[in-house]
Amino acid sequence: MTSREAAAALETSKTVVLPIGSIEQHGPHLPNGTDIMAAELIAEEVAARLDAVYTPFCPYGVTPIHAGHPGTVTLRRETFEALLTDVCTELIKAGAETVIMVNWHEGNIPSMNAVATDLQDRYGVTFIAAQACYTAARLYRDEGGELTHGGGIETLAVLAYDETLAKTELVGEPTRPPGAFEMDEMRRSPEVYGFITDVTELADDGWYGNPHWATVDRSKDFTHVVASGVLAGIEVVMKARRIRANNQQKESP
Repeated sequence: MTSREAAAALETSKTVVLPIGSIEQHGPHLPNGTDIMAAELIAEEVAARLDAVYTPFCPYGVTPIHAGHPGTVTLRRETFEALLTDVCTELIKAGAETVIMVNWHEGNIPSMNAVATDLQDRYGVTFIAAQACYTAARLYRDEGGELTHGGGIETLAVLAYDETLAKTELVGEPTRPPGAFEMDEMRRSPEVYGFITDVTELADDGWYGNPHWATVDRSKDFTHVVASGVLAGIEVVMKARRIRANNQQKESP
């Protein structure tokens, strides 16, 4: 996209979609870029279906719990937040009025929320955060899909991105170390939750789950399924904002 094309696209849409993920180890069978690959796939479809502007972002995220494992690159929170702030600020100055962040890494969430609330307050624009990994977990739960680190749903995302990158033949039987699932549930609870500071608290080799649940056939509609779930959530947010705006207009003298 040229500069002129970018200006025209933002003038038409006023909405940008950013993929946000991380670069971190995913066991012997998935690439370090699993999270950003998943985020990019979903963000691209979301942008296309909204006629919004897809805006590439940094592939790195806040992932200190994976630090020290070969291939992992973690940013400090202040680095990630500064980068996200600068990118979003430039997009807003260029004409963006709605910023949609499509994320596939829970370690980014606190920083994303901090940046979004700060910039929304400062510039009067709308920020929406879509936790696509959690959307995928909900949508595939009834089929037996689990959002474990390096497990079935993440393998499905890699197969959808490029099936040659998923090397499930390198792992044997599904693995579920005692307490791993419970620790994941604990740290992801929306109510009362605790923390882990090293991924080996889940599993000694840094991953667990059932990669073999994912198949090439099942992966063919992964992007569409998850993007549809994300879009439904975006519509809920936008509907709430429209209701609020209409009420404010009615209250105006």
